[in-house]
Amino acid sequence: MKGRAVALGAGTVLNALAIEIGSAFALDAETTAAVELDDTEGVTGAIADAPDADTRLIERCVELTVERYGDGERGGHVRTESEVPMAAGLKSSSAAANATVLATLSALGVEVNDEQNDGGVTRLDACRLGVEAARDVGVTATGAFDDASASMLGGVTLTDNTSDELLSRDERDWDVLVWTPPERAFTADADVSRCRRVAPMARLVADLASDGRYAEGMTVNGLAFSAALGFPTDPAVEAMPHAEGVSLSGTGPSVVAVGAQSELETVAAMWDQRDGTTRLTTTRTDGARVL
Repeated sequence: MKGRAVALGAGTVLNALAIEIGSAFALDAETTAAVELDDTEGVTGAIADAPDADTRLIERCVELTVERYGDGERGGHVRTESEVPMAAGLKSSSAAANATVLATLSALGVEVNDEQNDGGVTRLDACRLGVEAARDVGVTATGAFDDASASMLGGVTLTDNTSDELLSRDERDWDVLVWTPPERAFTADADVSRCRRVAPMARLVADLASDGRYAEGMTVNGLAFSAALGFPTDPAVEAMPHAEGVSLSGTGPSVVAVGAQSELETVAAMWDQRDGTTRLTTTRTDGARVL
């Protein structure tokens, strides 16, 4: 009983920590999960190139999926490999959870599609299962349904993370520039109380996103949450004359800018002077899939 699946990383339009409304967009950066189920007891996990990494999330995704859709107790093993750096604000946990749930469903022989039908599971159902696993193991402060929905469905999503409701999904064909400094920041360690102080700005971003003005919204979000979480705004200011939008992604430390490739290359020349890595990529609208 084997299954493989892939899910996407994502960038932030609106961080959900302030008002529990969030928005994110899928990036062309993939995480792949391979799951093998058997009759042994318990689930083990491994993350490629990170032997000491915490595997509780992907293990819990397998356990929950088997409990919900399997025909009995099963153990097994899950292994992920990823182009999405961990603890960088680019939704590595959401991508890993989505890929693991889809791979487990594939191993169980459960059909996954976007239409509700007898015996099948929609991608949103699978997404919510990964979010439940993330809450169970404490790797998220909000449940991260905004991040998970963008990773699973592709495009730009706007969500209510209190009810795991998808408020809207849209598509944007952007080039994307990502700068990731050397340090790492774990979402579960974010200062939620400080983030809630920027709630008026978050409500403004939610209104902009509801109107489809995602790029404008993400710039407001980036300035507000950089201030709340103690990250420098210099990278965003450098990008503003050239990008349609620029934001701190998640709880940092990565910064993402969207717009036209020629303009983003100008930004890349400035960001390349900083410590860390700069990557030019694109948005994705297809989302996660079983392999």
